[in-house]
Amino acid sequence: MTLNKDRIVRSVRENVGFKPRRKGPQLFLFPELDRTFLSRKRAAAIVDSLFEKIKEALTRGEDVRIAGFGSFRVKFRWARKGRHPKTGEMIILRSRRTVKFKSSRLLREKINASH
Repeated sequence: MTLNKDRIVRSVRENVGFKPRRKGPQLFLFPELDRTFLSRKRAAAIVDSLFEKIKEALTRGEDVRIAGFGSFRVKFRWARKGRHPKTGEMIILRSRRTVKFKSSRLLREKINASH
């Protein structure tokens, strides 16, 4: 199973809820009604906002660290010689910035514990 944005939105929608300010008489009888869940549109807006903030930080050259998950870092790559895969012709690959991800120790332990 591949985790994509739609699955993240669905998970946020199912797991994030808000408690009402006042408890009505029905909430004592039906405690499962104690939470108000997000709409799909609102959950998608939250996920989009999160990804947008991460993109903005990386564009500015800042590192993004998410505790228990890992860190994203912008790395500069100098121009270098390369070879065109079809023709074998020598080409110059231009310099660019790339994003590198390094998983946290907790994530690595969790991944390796499942084996």
